[in-house]
Amino acid sequence: MLNSWKKFTANISLHRLVVLCLIIGVLYLARGMMNLILFTFIFTYLIVHWIRLLQRFIPKLPAIVIVLFTYALLIWGLYYVVTDYLPLLVEQIVKMVNSLINFYQSKDMRGAMHWLNQYVSNKTIIAQAKHGMKLAVDTLTSLGTVTFAFVMSLILSFFYTIELDQMNAFSRQFLTSPSLGWLFKDVAYYGKKFVNTFGVVLEAQFFIAICNTVITMVCLTFMKMPQIFALGLMVFILSLVPVAGVIISLVPLSMVAYSVGGLRYVLYILVMVIAIHTLEAYVLNPKFMASRTELPIFYTFVVLLVSEHLFGTWGLIVGVPVFTFFLDICGVKPIRAHKGKRLAKRDDGTL
Repeated sequence: MLNSWKKFTANISLHRLVVLCLIIGVLYLARGMMNLILFTFIFTYLIVHWIRLLQRFIPKLPAIVIVLFTYALLIWGLYYVVTDYLPLLVEQIVKMVNSLINFYQSKDMRGAMHWLNQYVSNKTIIAQAKHGMKLAVDTLTSLGTVTFAFVMSLILSFFYTIELDQMNAFSRQFLTSPSLGWLFKDVAYYGKKFVNTFGVVLEAQFFIAICNTVITMVCLTFMKMPQIFALGLMVFILSLVPVAGVIISLVPLSMVAYSVGGLRYVLYILVMVIAIHTLEAYVLNPKFMASRTELPIFYTFVVLLVSEHLFGTWGLIVGVPVFTFFLDICGVKPIRAHKGKRLAKRDDGTL
């Protein structure tokens, strides 16, 4: 028995595979906390990246000062958004919904709706209405859960980053364990791979979403479209979904455009989305993904479909990074952090 255990711990490939299965199993059991886990990772990654960036230019600047200033600024920004911009956002969303209602009540749609009502029974309409109410209640419940996870992840990431050096020093002690040191080294190995792949892809997609949103809002402003802020927020959220997000945004944008300028504006929106998609595919992706993290469009859509089925809405955002992570650990397509530009874990796995 003892010899078998020694052979197992000496076989690096075998026990790394076992550790990977254990990590997947733990994450599956903790799937109810996935919002909290992912939000905490994202916030911690960005804040630590911000700390390393500032300390590169100001080496003597203490990390605790950066963290306190950053979170104070973040809290002030959230307060400003909730008190000033949230009512404006709600108002613009209401106006956007009214625009869609006007679209369905337009002369061109009345005939189509009348023809549709001939083939749809009142029983079906009532059933769909009940389904819509249930969907609305579930959405409000999910919103409350996500808000709680968002706040808790901010608190957790604050406590991690405020004691960053102490956290790293304490974490390195696990690697010296005489009996389970190999286990923690494997966890650190996958942690390093996770940061180098997931972090790079997520950060790149975030910048791509910002570029898509800015370009879209500029075009919508020139077209004199209503509810620019609400439409821009929608485009930003959908742009976090690689490739498919820009295409998905075409539907609501086209509806609002039709209610404003008819088919001519719909054509403008179509041309704009094609141009933005081309820019994302041939300029932004190679620029931000540094070519090596790009996937063929077919693989991207398949990954999005499977991950959405397995993980829901989060799957559309994290599906491609997780797939890239597995490609990296399998050695199919290794991902390396940019020196001096990307945050990577140290050799011991700490941030």
